[in-house]
Amino acid sequence: MLGPSRLRRGCSQPAAAVDSTHDAAAVAVLHDAGTVGVICVQPAGLADAEFIHRLVTFWADRGDMLHRPLQEVYESIRDFKVARVKGEPVGCVALHIMGPDLAEIRSLAVVESHQGQGVGAALVHACVEEARRLGLARVFALTFRPGFFERVGFRRANVLEFPQKVWNECVRCPFFTDCKEVAVVLDLAGPDLGVPMASP
Repeated sequence: MLGPSRLRRGCSQPAAAVDSTHDAAAVAVLHDAGTVGVICVQPAGLADAEFIHRLVTFWADRGDMLHRPLQEVYESIRDFKVARVKGEPVGCVALHIMGPDLAEIRSLAVVESHQGQGVGAALVHACVEEARRLGLARVFALTFRPGFFERVGFRRANVLEFPQKVWNECVRCPFFTDCKEVAVVLDLAGPDLGVPMASP
């Protein structure tokens, strides 16, 4: 498990331009000698939008997640974080605020060559840390891989627990009546359990 003692702020790796309005506390470097070495998770900048779109499209084309149009990525770039190893982008995730006590983890994707090396866990950890800093009570996700989220502390939930998502967004999805995604949620009132770096 990766506890708070394994987390430090700042980033020694080169990165794409980061919007100066992002809080510096969202930047994290995660170390794990057994995986890729240093995983740097930073707020995304506009220069990251095409990488995010390509990566999400790669996995969406394989049925592992939903597509995100490039224009949508640009419009929501402030929600996104990018993981880098040796300065190269290897993963992305978005934390979307749904209300005063709830946020959704979206578009979690990792470059195929870096699967299983802790990048996905580092991205989720960064989202959870930001959610805690903002004072949110819960973070949820809709996913085709609930097992991954369960390994990092989430539990399965009924999607109807999140009416903001269902009636504002899901209802517009072409798969609304036959959705195969599973809802998972993390209650932030509990202790920080960290994340296992061996996860995707």
